[in-house]
Parts: sequence; C-alpha cells; structure tokens
Amino acid sequence: MKKKFVLITGIAGFIGFSLARKLIINKVPIIGIDSFNTYYDTKIKYKRISELKKINKDLIILKDNLQNYKKLKNKLDSYKITKLYHLAAQAGVRHSIKKPKDYVDNNLIAFSNILELSRNKRIKHLILSSSSSVYGNKNNSPLSEKSNADFPIQFYGATKRSNEIMAYSYSYLYKIPTSVCRLFTVYGPWGRPDMALYIFVKNIISGKKIDLFNKGNHQRSFTYIDDVVDGLILVGNKAPKKKKFEIYNIGSGKQIYLKKYLMAIEKELGKKARINLTKLQKGDVKSSIANISKIKKIGFRSETSLDFGIKQFVLWYKNYHKI
Repeated sequence: MKKKFVLITGIAGFIGFSLARKLIINKVPIIGIDSFNTYYDTKIKYKRISELKKINKDLIILKDNLQNYKKLKNKLDSYKITKLYHLAAQAGVRHSIKKPKDYVDNNLIAFSNILELSRNKRIKHLILSSSSSVYGNKNNSPLSEKSNADFPIQFYGATKRSNEIMAYSYSYLYKIPTSVCRLFTVYGPWGRPDMALYIFVKNIISGKKIDLFNKGNHQRSFTYIDDVVDGLILVGNKAPKKKKFEIYNIGSGKQIYLKKYLMAIEKELGKKARINLTKLQKGDVKSSIANISKIKKIGFRSETSLDFGIKQFVLWYKNYHKI
C-alpha cells in the first residue's frame, strides 16, 4: 500500500512553512511544493526549508510554479495524496496594483491546475487559503462568512475571491470536499519582509522613519501565526460531508488599531518610532475585523495576546539578523 501524504503548496512561504513545521512535529507525512519566486528575498525561503529539514531530513520538497499542469502532474504522479493545503499564491496588496498579471499567473492559472490535480487524484479534502481582502469596503465589521465578498477593492482580493468561486464549482461538479479559510492579518516569527511588522521593527531598530498609513487608524484582527496554523489544522481535520464546501474565517476576532499595534512594537523594542503620517493607501481597506463564531463551533480558539505575539517576533528577528 502506498504511503499517504498531505501536500502543502507554498511550503517555503510564511504560512506554508509554519503549517508544515507543526504537521512534521506531529509526524504527519507531507510533500511540499514551492516556486521560490523572487517577490521578496529568497534567502528567508530557503532558510525556512532548512529549518524543516532539521526536523525531517527526508522531507520531500519539489520546485514548481504550478502553471504547467502536465509538469505538475508528472512530479506528483508517484505519490498518494489524500489532503491538499493550497497556500501558494502571489501575495501583497500593493504589488497587485503595480503588476496584476503576476496574480493571473500565480493565483488563477496555478489554482486551476490545483483543482485539476485534486479532481484527478481524487483528493479527500482540499483546503484553500483565502484572504479577508475578499470582503472589500462594502461591509460593516465584524465580517462573517455571510458578509458580501463580491466587491474586493484590489486585484489580489479579486483573484482570491475568484479562487473561492472556482473551488465551489469543482466541489459541486466533482464532489471534492473543500474548505476555504479566509485569513485575517497574520503576523509572527518568520513573517514576510514586506509585511508591516517586519518593516516597523527593522526601521525602528535602524532609526529610519516608518510610513503610518491612514495615520494609524486602520482596524485589523491581527492574528498570531500559531493560532492560524491551529485553525488550518482544525479545518483540515474536518472535511465537509453533505455540503462538500465550507468557508471559515480564521482570525483573532479582536479589533486592534494599527497605531496600537505600533505602540506594542515600540514597547517591546524600548524605542519610539520616527513616524511619517500618511493618508489611506490605494487598495487598503479601513477596517477588517473577523467574526469567528463559525470556526469556534469546531473548536477554534485564538488566545495569543498581541504583546506576546510581538515579543516572539522581535526575539526571532534579532536572532535571525544576529542583532
């Protein structure tokens, strides 16, 4: 009998790596796939993989951008895959304004191939990572899974919403149990260098100014990475049965202003930021607060405090950069 694997796309990314680490520790056999693209410095991506290899030296890592179905199928033909976490995507709200085609290639074309793979391999459960960006600006917070998600205000959000709709049609037509996880502002150790927390910590330590968009009046459900991973695993272990398709918000459920987030960073670093107050950026939503009552019903808890989460990131950042 063939060994059964969980496939994680985007395994060298922030969330993919964090999920893989937890599954490996729990002795779950996984295969990882990633394109190692240069959207941000690949050094951290390869470092994440080396960390995973320290836990499991036999970990299978495949390099592929998912845009050629035949190549993807050939690479995975010899493996029995029962569960698929699709975390690979072109991230970044601002980048989607500058280079929308990157999102067509990496979020739409690539995902259509993941759906075909899921159909042909008869995947028992497809878990799709989506984003709170799908909700746009037309809803009042907190946002529930029933809130309108048809008017995202940037192309990144549009491609994530498109992924959800594509997934629903495949789930309906081919009976693929599918769960969509809408993630809310994830932060923590090993985070992306283009994310606010990384930039704020880097600039405060080096004495450089930071841009505080909308004068820090954004509201977010900042969610610590370990809580997100727990949510993904929880959803992954509960494949939809009758409906074959479910959507879950994964977030802290807390309403935190960006300026409060910055204050917590300053407190942890023991140093005040040099701030450049700026207006709301194009593509930014003012408020994105998660209603997590649905995922709570299957056992989810987001209990990591903001102070603890930022402390863990700063400890990691200083160690990673040898400060």
